[in-house]
Amino acid sequence: MGLEIMIEDARWSELDLEALGTRAYDSTLAHLGIDSDSTEAALLACDDAHIARLNADFRDKPTPTNVLSWPAEDLAPATEGAMPRAPGPDITGEIALGDIAIAYETCAREAMEAGKPLSDHVTHLVIHGVLHLLGYDHIRDRDATLMEQTETTILGTMGIDDPYRTG
Repeated sequence: MGLEIMIEDARWSELDLEALGTRAYDSTLAHLGIDSDSTEAALLACDDAHIARLNADFRDKPTPTNVLSWPAEDLAPATEGAMPRAPGPDITGEIALGDIAIAYETCAREAMEAGKPLSDHVTHLVIHGVLHLLGYDHIRDRDATLMEQTETTILGTMGIDDPYRTG
């Protein structure tokens, strides 16, 4: 199965989101020792207007954001800074991870403001979204540190610079 990508905004096709998203998804799962072929997740590539509606509906924040995620299962650890629980398969042997949405305008603006290629920023955000599906978060400080370290390690294996490095 793997990652199903639904492109609502044609600008995403210019970036070859199919290849970029699949590579980010597969790299994230490989890093965590999960066979992506045994998983199922969806990525909605939309615009700011659509993600603002989703953000309002699900988070009571009626503004655009770069990425949203809806995990199929709560895998978050009880202890701050601990590794999330590993996802398990259902009776068919498939591991349902959840859904991610990503907004073109916000991603493009953030990449431009940071002076980085849009493809690198979107790769980072897809990894970020997949990690959220897997129980990673950045609300508590030690959880944020673990998530950022995991992101930068995965990005490094893909030849992409640490997005948290300043200067």
